[in-house]
Amino acid sequence: MISIENFFTHLKDFAHAEMFENVEWVWEPLKTLDKSIQSFLEKNSPKAQSLDFLEGTTVSDPADHGNGKIGKSLFVNQWMEMKTAVLIKPLGILIGKGTVLEPSAILKGSMIIGNDCEIRQGAYLRGNVIIGDHAVIGHCTEVKNSVVMNHSEAGHFNYIGDSIIGSHVNMGAGSRLANLQFRTAEQKERDEPIFPEIPALVDTRLIKTGLNKFGAILGDNVEVGCNAVVCPGALVGKNNWVYPNSVLAREYYPPESLLSPNKRKPKI
Repeated sequence: MISIENFFTHLKDFAHAEMFENVEWVWEPLKTLDKSIQSFLEKNSPKAQSLDFLEGTTVSDPADHGNGKIGKSLFVNQWMEMKTAVLIKPLGILIGKGTVLEPSAILKGSMIIGNDCEIRQGAYLRGNVIIGDHAVIGHCTEVKNSVVMNHSEAGHFNYIGDSIIGSHVNMGAGSRLANLQFRTAEQKERDEPIFPEIPALVDTRLIKTGLNKFGAILGDNVEVGCNAVVCPGALVGKNNWVYPNSVLAREYYPPESLLSPNKRKPKI
């Protein structure tokens, strides 16, 4: 077991810190993220203005495209700032006071967005998402089944899948948290898609996670350089810097390090 303090020192300021109580491994909240969101929505519904429809948005109809059903989605048509917390009940989407939605952002419930956030043009929040306060989800950034804590930013062309991001994290332009391992031809060709479980690697030990889609854990104050790729199952402790253009392999990275490509040679 790795102490939660090796990743997060600002949990007391995060509105959903209870999801980390009594967990053995830091990734465990991902297994019950949908239940945590539903519980929070039920507890906080009376505190928000409940709406069936948010003016300035369009709600798509559910559809079945053969390879999977797509539920209702909220498409933002115009710039808007929430003057109060709003719960769009039919979609299970809670948006905090002061949060700005920019045109062409797409939101799929269930979802909680905190106060004073920016959901910028072209952002795609695909459901089972918790965003803390003062966070930025930017242009062409996709977030799915993930937690992004307070004051963290994924401002440009980022992918965050099945991951937990701490507070005051910055993801540079084009950086991505991969969440799916390579599959064999046999696994791909079966009638039902087979996704192998992604274990964690801690001190040369493979630890079962129970997750067949697992991105990364990024601790507080982590800086991810532009175009870096973090491989599935990577555990990045707090206060680490990930060098631009790096590929960060699946393992545990203790706090306070500069993670750069091995044998990097300067160009003249």
